[in-house]
Amino acid sequence: MTHELGSLVLAQGDSWITFDVDSFLNQFWSNTIDGLSYGSIYALVALGYTLVYGVLKLINFAHSEVFIYGAYATWFTFYGLGFRPGATPELSVFELVGFLLLALIAAMAVSGGTAVVLERVAYRPLRKRGAPRLVFLITAIGASFVLQQILFIWRGGNPENSIRLLRNDEVFQIFGASVTNVTIITILAAILLMIGTDMFVNRTRFGRGIRAVAQDPDTATLMGVNKERVIMTTFLIGGLLAGAAALLYMMKIPQGASYQGGFILGIKAFTAAVLGGIGNLRGALLGGLLLGVVENYGQSLFGGQWRDVVAFVLLVLILMVRPTGILGESLGKARV
Repeated sequence: MTHELGSLVLAQGDSWITFDVDSFLNQFWSNTIDGLSYGSIYALVALGYTLVYGVLKLINFAHSEVFIYGAYATWFTFYGLGFRPGATPELSVFELVGFLLLALIAAMAVSGGTAVVLERVAYRPLRKRGAPRLVFLITAIGASFVLQQILFIWRGGNPENSIRLLRNDEVFQIFGASVTNVTIITILAAILLMIGTDMFVNRTRFGRGIRAVAQDPDTATLMGVNKERVIMTTFLIGGLLAGAAALLYMMKIPQGASYQGGFILGIKAFTAAVLGGIGNLRGALLGGLLLGVVENYGQSLFGGQWRDVVAFVLLVLILMVRPTGILGESLGKARV
């Protein structure tokens, strides 16, 4: 055990754990900003888990592949528009906005379509047969592997070459920490989409149907709510949000299109959903932002290899103190 310049290093065999307070303090604001950026992406993906769980009490572990299909759609859209790896084009504001909208539409369409097909092929037959929840869970895991292998057979195991639509340029600074254009777009887009989803679920007639099915599906059916349409639309909304998250992810990590690229991010998004309160829309936003920031802090304190560990330890600690998550209220208990 050694102490040097505010850093504590614990050694055990070949494993090293650092406790670098200096690094944490020096990078506090940059880690906060970057963490909010990653957390915004986690939050959008977490919404898919939250919506499906709120309506069906199902953990849709295949949602991570719904997300990564949107990442592939983004990559092929960029490639089809003439962008190539290794070159960042000079674009006007109108060109940039137009290309981003095209990529957004493509990613949301592919992810939304994948989510709807998944619901119709994998889950609807189980509901008609009255299958127990364990069967749904096993099916979700199996569907996740199937979707992964389809990508592997089609594109191989290597990530797609990185394509940048715009450079990651600094716009301004906060306490010496750089805030880039990609960070601003990511955070603002995620918050706007979250607000739109929350308003749709809580203030529209169809959103009332979603909350009614989440609270009591049998009674909602007797009151004239089309349960199957609500379930399909719930999967569609989750898929659309995952597609939007995929575009933001590819802007931040251009080499992110990989057949297994959604696995860790999907697990983190699920962690964010549980952290904020599974089934709670605003909890997904809170959980995602908190997770993104805390894992960045942990990376500075303990080293980059512990980044993912910190995220999951946070989940365990929260569940030990508050098993229902930070906000706790589920979709089914929301105002109908």
